[in-house]
Amino acid sequence: MTRHYNFCAGPAALPVAVLERAREELLDYQGRGLSVMEMSHRSDEFIAIAERAEADFRHLLGVPDNYRVLFLQGGASLQFAMLPMNLLGQGGRGNFIQTGIWGKKALNEAKHLGFDCHVVASSESNGHTAVPAQDELRVSADAAYLHYTSNETIGGLEFDYTPHIQRADGAHVPLVCDMSSNILSGPIDVSEFGVIYAGAQKNIGPAGLTLVVVRDDLLGKARANIPSLFDYQMLADAGSMVNTPPTYAWYLAGLVFQWLKDDIGGLAAMDAINQRKADKLYAAIDASELYSNPIAKANRSRMNVPFVLADSALDKAFLQQADAAGLLNLKGHRSVGGMRASLYNAVPESAVDALIAFMADFEKTRG
Repeated sequence: MTRHYNFCAGPAALPVAVLERAREELLDYQGRGLSVMEMSHRSDEFIAIAERAEADFRHLLGVPDNYRVLFLQGGASLQFAMLPMNLLGQGGRGNFIQTGIWGKKALNEAKHLGFDCHVVASSESNGHTAVPAQDELRVSADAAYLHYTSNETIGGLEFDYTPHIQRADGAHVPLVCDMSSNILSGPIDVSEFGVIYAGAQKNIGPAGLTLVVVRDDLLGKARANIPSLFDYQMLADAGSMVNTPPTYAWYLAGLVFQWLKDDIGGLAAMDAINQRKADKLYAAIDASELYSNPIAKANRSRMNVPFVLADSALDKAFLQQADAAGLLNLKGHRSVGGMRASLYNAVPESAVDALIAFMADFEKTRG
């Protein structure tokens, strides 16, 4: 069996140890004679899997007791609709920091649903190469929450601070964060947030699962006519099982959480590994005459590293040769072009070393 290095932005690399364990348990889960994919989500076996996954996730992030953890479907994009439907049911405006494509999608979806929205600050004027400073944020007087995307997967722009804001009347504005592409990459203080959400297919597990962490006081604020499957309160009360959840994705996420705890040693250890990986790659880019990264150094993403070649005519050859060398999925998003190396938790440090060596050799021969 040949395993190449996968730099895909999502669905992304999964830890080999997780894949191997899933393979071992695929046909016969712990002597039950059936696969997790075949289990009832109401069975004792799956309830134990679900509870272990939530407990490990809570342990990793230090989730306080006054937060619910929801294991949902629909991807992070569905949360663009569910959030305003749940948090604006009793009035107020959604406030948004707009720093790239995903933040803009969240804003536009809320508008599409007819909710009144306010842009607190935007990085559009600098081409989304630096996030707005804390002192530039201006919330509306009726702000119900402040939404931001902590790491823009496509543009490679990551916040270097956690926004904190109060309305003119002194009320604290709940912070809502799309952490799809940097959750579990290092420790965070969950208590600073009202809602955290993340699609699984980057640092959590396979596509098909979305995690939502919501503070208790933000439940029960939806309009009465919200669809049942969109209602955070109903989902929380049902343990994320209003309908059949994505059971196998939930199981695999649980294996990833165990890997982070037992094999890596927790998020502080993961944080150190991720910092080394990113530092190495950015140092190689900065030292090069062929490659460059447009993002302000303070806001360079550790998870998604975009770079361009000085001569775009070399792009095709770069990608072809990288693929032949076992360095997969380095093509940048179609909206921005160039290259992008996603360095999620499951991408080993050896992958970054191999990429840097390849980039140096390509520059020497083709640059």
